[in-house]
Amino acid sequence: MYRFLLTHAIRDWAEKTPEQEAVRFAGQSLTYAELEARTNSLARLLIDQGVKRGDRVGIFMNKSLEAAVSLYASMKAGAAYVPLDPFAPPQRLAYVIQNCGIRHVLSAEAKRAQVNEILCESVELDCLVGIEGVERQGLRAFSWDQADAFPSSGLDLHLTEQDLAYILYTSGSTGVPKGIMHIHRSGLSFAEWAAQTYKLSPSDRLSNHAPLHFDLSTFDFFAGAIAGATTTLIPEALTKFPANLTKLIEEERLTVWYSVPFALIQLVERGVIEKRDLSALRWVLFAGEVFPTKHLRQLMIRLPDSKFSNLFGPTETNVCTYYHVLEVPPDTDEPIPIGKVCANLEELVVDDQDRPVAPGEVGELLIRGGVVMKGYWGMPERNAACFYRRPTLGSFEDVFYRTGDLVQLDAAGNYRYLGRKDRQIKTRGYRVELDEVEAALDSHQGVFEAAVYTMPDPQGSSLIVASIVPHPGVALDEPMLVEHLRARLPFYAIPTQIWIMDEFPRTSTGKIDRRELQAMAIRNLNGNDISP
Repeated sequence: MYRFLLTHAIRDWAEKTPEQEAVRFAGQSLTYAELEARTNSLARLLIDQGVKRGDRVGIFMNKSLEAAVSLYASMKAGAAYVPLDPFAPPQRLAYVIQNCGIRHVLSAEAKRAQVNEILCESVELDCLVGIEGVERQGLRAFSWDQADAFPSSGLDLHLTEQDLAYILYTSGSTGVPKGIMHIHRSGLSFAEWAAQTYKLSPSDRLSNHAPLHFDLSTFDFFAGAIAGATTTLIPEALTKFPANLTKLIEEERLTVWYSVPFALIQLVERGVIEKRDLSALRWVLFAGEVFPTKHLRQLMIRLPDSKFSNLFGPTETNVCTYYHVLEVPPDTDEPIPIGKVCANLEELVVDDQDRPVAPGEVGELLIRGGVVMKGYWGMPERNAACFYRRPTLGSFEDVFYRTGDLVQLDAAGNYRYLGRKDRQIKTRGYRVELDEVEAALDSHQGVFEAAVYTMPDPQGSSLIVASIVPHPGVALDEPMLVEHLRARLPFYAIPTQIWIMDEFPRTSTGKIDRRELQAMAIRNLNGNDISP
């Protein structure tokens, strides 16, 4: 059957194998037939409540079967789903809802208190599903039972592959989150490539370790659905207990695991892998940050029957390169490559003047092809700056996305990742703009200056560290500043250490010397005084 929308896969498998499990969570499941029916019903409720083609529907809940229903139903109603981080502060969530023009939110009873806090931030909604009895003028609230009561027959909406499918908000360099828009074509292009590359089939059981607002989740749901496989949602609370996580992998007989390296490092160190039967696990995929070779070695040694693959790419491109780790890497600190560009993509590696660099030289990676985003929501100037247009065929242009990633082609034809052009980092797999953290610190009335930088994490990631200079006569301490940040940033963007200083070191041009601040923090970590 034809497929040009992300929702078509569950429609097809509901007809072919209606009793096949599509999604599992905490011992419960939905078959493809049940998932198709429930998503149709919820989509009809959304349409009945005014959702139109191109609208945005917020999803605000923890992992659940309803979360899976919500993302497909939103797209079936013609809208783009916008996952709202279930652990983000209300102020940040209110910004996303207002910035994206969200009027319909799908949630759960467990989020009642947080929803009320969000509504106190001058947020106006038309429809709320999952929480009854929320009193707000003009707001219509429905239970999940009411949603399931709508007809479950298929919908015939006039949508194309160019319609918006989902918008993922990530950390922004201006101090506010930015929404990355993906259309059905870009999501489907990636999912089809992934399903083919990793040979997914109906017999596979995929993990969904990443939260909905993290782009890794699109592999779990969409590539899994294309193959007619089963996707098992990993409860957020379970991620903090690696031993329980390996138990779940064993009991669910998971065949494909996809997560950030930090989660896998935790499994090596505290997951008691040797006591579990993980023989069903045929592929271990990782992305989001560099996987330290020493930890990867240990994992591959403990899972000798599994294959390993490194996927690379910003949210804006889904995934753009990949590297199959065919054997245990040597005992070295040299990171593994990010590999070759995915099928049906074209890359350019250019210098600061947009001139192509020679093989072996360092340059910025540019990507074009079906997986690339449509653009940033409501940011025309940024959209103009982030795309490179190469004249071709007379008056036509090839459009490439500027990833901001510095790469180098090695002798084997694989790209190696060398860092970022800007101040964007990844910590525990989450993308964070250090400037956003600085802006949040600067917003405290008692802070005169703030500087944010990173330090190496012994476990292979990056730690966010900050230094501040208070206004004269103002007494500040670290707990006070952390409390201020908790209301403005997600947990993973809060610095692990905040130094309070009398003044900052400066460069010869008068700028804050962040390298010296970093060196001072490292000296302190090693037991020396934090002073120049």
